[in-house]
Amino acid sequence: MKIILSYFLFTVNLLLFAQEGFIIENATVFDGDQVLEQTNVTVINGQITAVGEAPDGNYIRIDATGKFLMPGMTNSHVHAFNPLSLKEAARAGVLNVLDMHGMEPMQGYMKAQKELPGVARMYVAGYAATAPEGHGTQYGFEVPTLTGPDDAVSWVEDRVAAGVDHIKIIIEPWKNTLSHQTVKAIIDAAHTHNKVVGVHVSRASDGYKALVSGANGLVHLWWDQPLDDDALSHIEQLEGVFVTPTILTTILIHQKVMNKTVQEVANTKTLMLTEVKRLFDSGVVILAGTDPPNAGINMGDDLYKEMAYLKKAGLSGLDVLKTATSNPARMFGLPQVGYIKPGYTADLLLLSKNPIEDIENLNSLEMIWKAGVAVQR
Repeated sequence: MKIILSYFLFTVNLLLFAQEGFIIENATVFDGDQVLEQTNVTVINGQITAVGEAPDGNYIRIDATGKFLMPGMTNSHVHAFNPLSLKEAARAGVLNVLDMHGMEPMQGYMKAQKELPGVARMYVAGYAATAPEGHGTQYGFEVPTLTGPDDAVSWVEDRVAAGVDHIKIIIEPWKNTLSHQTVKAIIDAAHTHNKVVGVHVSRASDGYKALVSGANGLVHLWWDQPLDDDALSHIEQLEGVFVTPTILTTILIHQKVMNKTVQEVANTKTLMLTEVKRLFDSGVVILAGTDPPNAGINMGDDLYKEMAYLKKAGLSGLDVLKTATSNPARMFGLPQVGYIKPGYTADLLLLSKNPIEDIENLNSLEMIWKAGVAVQR
């Protein structure tokens, strides 16, 4: 009976927060672009209605003096096969996830939960584009593959009909893989449907070719060798391209799956950190993603570990927060999230410590709201 009563009271509290509105007062606010000191944020009916001066009225008021408020986060590379994983993400403040390959019927079911409290919203690529017996075909479910450029249009149309949000392409030479002509044909077909295209690579040459072929971004960073300066200069001329490095994933796979030596893993980490900074300095937009459940990575706070690697790469604390908030919202066109601004959905994280000063302070998360509704932790 006590359990039922507690659940009832918690549900009532969620509804009050969502319907009556509340004001978070005197917080240090990262709004997705900049930091605002001693700022008030007003939320009514799940939407941010004011940032700055708080309105008069009968609102629930939360004193956030000395605390830090930021937008809900996005993990830009996941594989979600279990609806419970979306709850795991939300409990860590990861309120949006971008799935990069999975079973389309299951993805449709999981996407339909996006408005539920306490569940991360899921945006999907459906089946990734890969070659027969290529990477992505080994996970125990049937995957529609492509044998050449002539398959691209119909393959993309099938993904669009399945309701995908973006397109994922795999170039992975350790198995049978797509030709660059086929990759370009997929990119061109996807862009006719206004779909963002992310490409899986592990080699610098493949990453460069994918970007100059028109891909919007890469969903892994290469780890074989540095990109040569001429290629980097060419990428610098491209507008609005992104890279999701997945450093944590690569390091763990090298350790656990590829059985690399300690020195080999250290060399890979150094290479990837250096390449992230080179790309960032060239204007490439960096996104935070972790590729769970690969290498045993979770859907929740393991994202903080990836962000810590991005800090080690040389990004500022402010820029690291952008990799999991405003950057993915911009690059993937996620509607009304990633910012704390009037008119945006009230996806909010309240922390007791400032993660711009120390990225480890992401672990000081105290409260989470999804669309103005508190997420039970």
